[in-house]
Amino acid sequence: MVNPKKIKSVDRIAKELANYPVVGVVNMENLPAMQLQKMKRSLWGKAELTMARKKLLARALEKTKNQTLISLTERFRGMPALILTKENPFKLQALLQKSKSAASAKPGQTAPQDIWIKAGPTGFTPGPIISELSGAGLKTGVEAGKIVIKEDKLLVQEGQAINQKQSDLLKKMDIKPMEIGLNLVAVWENGFIFEAKHLAVDEKAVSAQFTQAHSEAFNLAVEMAYLSKETVDTLLAKAFREAKAMALEGNILADAVLGEVLAKAEAQAAALQKKTE
Repeated sequence: MVNPKKIKSVDRIAKELANYPVVGVVNMENLPAMQLQKMKRSLWGKAELTMARKKLLARALEKTKNQTLISLTERFRGMPALILTKENPFKLQALLQKSKSAASAKPGQTAPQDIWIKAGPTGFTPGPIISELSGAGLKTGVEAGKIVIKEDKLLVQEGQAINQKQSDLLKKMDIKPMEIGLNLVAVWENGFIFEAKHLAVDEKAVSAQFTQAHSEAFNLAVEMAYLSKETVDTLLAKAFREAKAMALEGNILADAVLGEVLAKAEAQAAALQKKTE
């Protein structure tokens, strides 16, 4: 006989699914309880985290009778949970990324990116640590009584497993290459499934692209003399400069150039006088 509590839990999750246009699958594997509570607080009012056993989550998805939504079960990884929101998938991914925090690397974990030890001073005084640094391939020296790393060193390549010695060294140097947080796997919206890797947006790069596009569009509009509220001041200033230059070239006595035209005439007269003396 099926446990009534499980039936009630499945029904509750299914009802929650009906209230949100965006449903994501996250992996909570290796996420400490304290960090989980912190992340739930940061998502308050923006997204709802629904946790249950994998089978119960799958049954709740099946109750929706929505085939693409049900296919999220194929994206269950590690310790899955559902995250429900009214935000778009890209914003959801950004929210989860911002709520992550840096963490020390444990032996056996995979490097999420290249892990470098940068050149520069350390807080270590000369001692046994020198042999440990040298054993990791680091070139060291001593300056002002402190050990200095002479050159940047790639300690662990992206995708490689971190061993015990590397883990210990990174902790001693207070380098935290890992991220703790909810790892988004996939998101459902309006019948479409978005893989997390397609939702990652480099905000700085996008901002730079928008800035460049705006600059190029503005310059083109000015070049074409296209009048708009954005270009009117620049076009008027450009027209004034060009008109002033033309007036000076033609010795036209206008208010804006009167002083400069007279000064030009005076200079020419003085030059002519010198030639005739």
